[in-house]
Amino acid sequence: MLQDQNQLTEILAIARSVGWGAANILQAYYRGEANKGNLDIQEDKKDGPVTAADLETNHYILEKLQQSFSTEEYGYLSEETHQGTDPIPHDWVWIIDPLDGTRDFIDKTGEFAVHIALAYQGRPVVAVVAIPEAEKIYFAAQGQGTFVETKQGEVKPIHVSKRNSIEELYFVASRTHRDERFQKLIQSLPFKGVNYVGSVGCKISTILEQQSDVYISLSGKSAPKDWDFAAPELILTEAGGQFSYFNGEPVQYNRGDVRQWGGIMASNGQCHQILCEQASFNLAEIDQQ
Repeated sequence: MLQDQNQLTEILAIARSVGWGAANILQAYYRGEANKGNLDIQEDKKDGPVTAADLETNHYILEKLQQSFSTEEYGYLSEETHQGTDPIPHDWVWIIDPLDGTRDFIDKTGEFAVHIALAYQGRPVVAVVAIPEAEKIYFAAQGQGTFVETKQGEVKPIHVSKRNSIEELYFVASRTHRDERFQKLIQSLPFKGVNYVGSVGCKISTILEQQSDVYISLSGKSAPKDWDFAAPELILTEAGGQFSYFNGEPVQYNRGDVRQWGGIMASNGQCHQILCEQASFNLAEIDQQ
């Protein structure tokens, strides 16, 4: 059964600590303080570049979590260790991306993140998104709201904006990863402006910080994976936002196929249903052109 609120709070406290440790590792690599500044970039032809920083951070997260959460009761779904196409046979599954935004890490934009989420029966209930270069982590547990913590230890609740018409909303998009179909969809929606930010975790953090209001994922030849979304989803929804497929259904994780095909809408929640309907309608027209 789902843990009670006190247990979720205890789990989240451990995840927060692990998030800070992971952020420190990435920051050391990013600033050239680890591994003599050598990122040891290895090009993976299928999934992009993998660095020594990814692998060390992944090892650290798994080691720390498994000290508290046994592999008998908890499953582990991590970008760097994922294999196979079957769902992990646990109700409780940690979903981990040790370095979200590897390309931004390599290109030195500073817009990379660590995602750590705990899902129960396919839905996130605890989440940490660490942004090393901002020296912040965002964290949430189901039903408890979202908080932001600085490296100095200051913790405060955080909420999405109240902007409530599409013409007032700011969209957040990748600098890259925008094919022609996606670009046409974005241009068809009358947003007030567009912010360009790397890493899904960093994009969602701009919605929490009220700099942006809407993020859209639209799969093309490839699709985002479970670890891209599980932690960002919960920190958004617990801050008052909404996150769903275009048809309004919740996103499910640990289904076996880790790829999230189709359209996913993340927003401040004010125009969520209208945005989903409009995006679906516009996309159908684009596909007929």
